[in-house]
Amino acid sequence: MRIGFLFNHDQIHQVAHSLPIALAMAERGYPGDLIVATTTPALAQEVRRLGGAHIGTTIQHVELAPSALSRSMDAVLGKVVPAAKLLIYRDNLGFFRSLDVLVVAEKTSLILRKRYGLTNLAFIHTRHGAGDRAIGFDKASAGFDHVLCSGGKIRDRLVAEAGLDPARISVVGYPKFDVVRDREPKRFLPAAEKVVLYNPHCSPHLSSWYRHGHDVFEHFLGDQKVGLLFAPHVMLFQRDLVFTIDRLRIDKPGAIPPRFLRGENIKIDLGSRASTDMSYTLAADIYLGDASSQIYEFLLRPRPCIFLNSHGHAWRNDPNFLHWNAGEVIGSPDELPAAIERAGALHARHYRQVQEDLFARSFDLTTTPSSVRAAEAIAAFVERRSGMVTTRTLAAA
Repeated sequence: MRIGFLFNHDQIHQVAHSLPIALAMAERGYPGDLIVATTTPALAQEVRRLGGAHIGTTIQHVELAPSALSRSMDAVLGKVVPAAKLLIYRDNLGFFRSLDVLVVAEKTSLILRKRYGLTNLAFIHTRHGAGDRAIGFDKASAGFDHVLCSGGKIRDRLVAEAGLDPARISVVGYPKFDVVRDREPKRFLPAAEKVVLYNPHCSPHLSSWYRHGHDVFEHFLGDQKVGLLFAPHVMLFQRDLVFTIDRLRIDKPGAIPPRFLRGENIKIDLGSRASTDMSYTLAADIYLGDASSQIYEFLLRPRPCIFLNSHGHAWRNDPNFLHWNAGEVIGSPDELPAAIERAGALHARHYRQVQEDLFARSFDLTTTPSSVRAAEAIAAFVERRSGMVTTRTLAAA
């Protein structure tokens, strides 16, 4: 069977969530065709970087291109909506029809079945991240033939909220962790005694950036002891307007004032590779955020966390804010200096144990690399499906 791994996004952050699975399948000698498809030069470059010698040899690499009409439409609409990402499916239906299985980290690809009628194509969802946002467990998740998830927390919510059949779920761990295994953290802002990673989400109804982002920066200006790594969700500044579908909201991220760009204790990264490969989550001493699933990657090594509740959410006992139990929750940047001061003591006294429990519920990690477990799950799915296809073919004959 021909298995395709699709990367179709404005940024490269989803590649590390599923490409390691394709590499593991290649290394284990999968007998069918393995194809990685990319839709932008940046995605193609990242696939080649992570995939190394496998790309173009044991794994085919196809660079999908939009039509001239789609390019012109994206030139008009692309600053507001992901037009190119949506149109690429229509422009490359021949490629998608050539596949038996499509492995994706997002849900947009289900358009191939719903709109374009590719009912014979099986869809496997690898997901990306282990976060708590409700949109990760909506009914669209049940549209996949099989779902790979990182741990029991994800599985249980997929069953309860998305209505997904447990038989269509495999708990495989977190393939992205295989990419950073044994990596030594890099020290950013070495002159600072401690470094805070500020990692706001892009969704207007959840993010602290739109209301409090500039105030957060103000508290770090000129501070010689505490440094600020500003690495928001890579989509926060991707477009002039941020539009979210889980709750219909639209907002402008705006510009970062020049005075923040000159702070010697401040580093800003709006979307480089380092903001997607866990460089900052591994390096920081304290995490400051709101709704980003990167909090769970930060918890790979338990450390103090602070959460900024800019919207006054009633978050306690809400599974969509489960990660806020990992640290102190504050309502305003005015509370930030004191929260940073006591973060270490609170972490040692209470939050470290909570973090370890949350991590264990979110990531089912074993001595077998997660990418290998995911590869085995896909191979098992393909074997079952191959038998089903053969049975159908014989019956039809």
